[in-house]
Amino acid sequence: MPRSSARARTTPLAGAFSGALTAALLACSPIERTDAPPQAARVDLSGKIDVPPILQGTIASETILDGFQPVVVHGYGLVVGLEGTGSSDIPPDVRAHMIMMAARHGIGSASSGWGGLSPEALLDSPDTAVVVVEGIVPPAAPEGTRFDVRVFAYPTSSTTSLEGGRMYTTELVPVSRPDLGRRLLPPSGSRQPAAIASAAGPIFINPFADPAAVGRDTIDRRTGIILNGGQATRDLPLKLRLITPSHARASLIQSALNTRFSQEPGQRNATARGESGESIVITVPPSYHNATDDFVELVRHTTIRQAGTERVAATIRRYVLENPATARAASWRWEALGPRCLPVIRDLYTVPPELPRLAALRVGASLDDPLVTPHLVAMAINGSPDSRLQAIKLLGDMGLDPRIDEALHELVNDEDVETRLEAYEAMVKRRDPYVQRFTVDRKFVVDVVASDQPLIYITQLGLPRITIFGEDLTVSVPTTVTAWSRQVMIKSDLGDPQLEVYYRPPDALQGSAYLVSPQLPELVAFLGHTTVADNPLPGLGFSYSQVVGVLHQIWRQGYLKADFRPEQDRILAAIIRQTRRGLVTERPEFDTEVGLPEATPAGEEPFLESGTEPVGPDSPGF
Repeated sequence: MPRSSARARTTPLAGAFSGALTAALLACSPIERTDAPPQAARVDLSGKIDVPPILQGTIASETILDGFQPVVVHGYGLVVGLEGTGSSDIPPDVRAHMIMMAARHGIGSASSGWGGLSPEALLDSPDTAVVVVEGIVPPAAPEGTRFDVRVFAYPTSSTTSLEGGRMYTTELVPVSRPDLGRRLLPPSGSRQPAAIASAAGPIFINPFADPAAVGRDTIDRRTGIILNGGQATRDLPLKLRLITPSHARASLIQSALNTRFSQEPGQRNATARGESGESIVITVPPSYHNATDDFVELVRHTTIRQAGTERVAATIRRYVLENPATARAASWRWEALGPRCLPVIRDLYTVPPELPRLAALRVGASLDDPLVTPHLVAMAINGSPDSRLQAIKLLGDMGLDPRIDEALHELVNDEDVETRLEAYEAMVKRRDPYVQRFTVDRKFVVDVVASDQPLIYITQLGLPRITIFGEDLTVSVPTTVTAWSRQVMIKSDLGDPQLEVYYRPPDALQGSAYLVSPQLPELVAFLGHTTVADNPLPGLGFSYSQVVGVLHQIWRQGYLKADFRPEQDRILAAIIRQTRRGLVTERPEFDTEVGLPEATPAGEEPFLESGTEPVGPDSPGF
């Protein structure tokens, strides 16, 4: 049974970097440690895998899964639009590599949109910079999967800032296994490993930096993020390898997986296809394209022999009540069994121990059991802090139910900030009209949430969003705000119905003043909108990070009566963590050296979310 449609619609966000959870053995007890990173199971000399008792009889007990690790990728990119803060001083080999790639993609041709500017002249411009691009492709990601990427100016270059820049499409290749976890620069030259991803888009840098203070503070403007800017360009292969090769056993495992994950519309191949008695190729069903880590766990926890589902579910139930620490593994096993396990576990929805109760509730929510809703709502309201957040997340993944919507509407008024944010994210996944959304020039979205707890929430991963909690949040008057060394000034007097916003562009002798509504959504739209013939409304045309920077200045100077919460930037930490864990494993399918790939079609950009317009204007691919 495929995952519910609500979950299948989920947009990939900033948690994309964690791998699937796996069972870990403890020295003295067969208790699963639920927060363990992905690890290979231990194999003894007899050809059996040593697994905890709760995993006996599962696919994980007889196979090793290849390809479930995230893949760290990197490459070189070209950033344009830097207004004099770029540089051309890069090593000769990197320069030759970039010229070759630019020529390969038609830069300098009459049809490229560059007006005949040669690759050499482009690289020599102070408005461009060569950057290193790195990111993490999620485990088993199908083609088209989006992820965030980090960019930084070439280490020895004199580039001072990437603010306002846009990176043209570039290919990303897997990182070779580094020495002692050391992060390496991408390769250059005509011979490259096969690219498995690409990246492009506007760069988001530290939004709290003063653009006029370059060189006069300690803020790093040479590093930025492209939110949702990476895209897998091929399916990452996923295979099961039998520890003891057997055609009969491989056929049984294949049958179990295809029974649990039937072929969905648009799925070209069956979920499991045997190659031999030793290996089985796995295809991720479309309903799991945004939840590949969940799919991997369900595959591992699937029972090989499908008969006696109720008996297996009851055995797991007894085991988890005796060993509550195995609750997470128990929930995966139940979910892998499918809806037939529900009658066995429903009485756990109300048991006092929280871990078994949460495990059963998670399964009920994942399998869309209508009887789980009141109990899950109760945990979201009255559970421990961590359990509340998990329960709210589960509510967001469930199908249509007015009881869930009503509960989430109350939870966005909770005193705890994390609870409010989790409730908001759940409402977004459910496409709740309680969240009013509009897009600013295809750069970023603004969400307005009805809440009596004012809050401004800024995303720094995934979809670029500014979320305003409180429909009537306004800039307080009288107002006197200055930002960016007086390039931006906002003022108003008592009784003024509008704000006066003054902006002087960099290097301009004088600026312009505008009258703008003090309502925060309207002010944000004005700051980000670029005035064009098709949309002549006034606006300053700021980037996402510039808009965030202005909002932060208004809040910091005391004119927004609300909390201000930026999402934590975890990209660099995730890349370093995956590298040190040794998850930059050698992947034979990516080792083939090839020449430069064919040119990426013009106009490729990162999408805000599935089915929406791309971020930024169309541009030549690079």
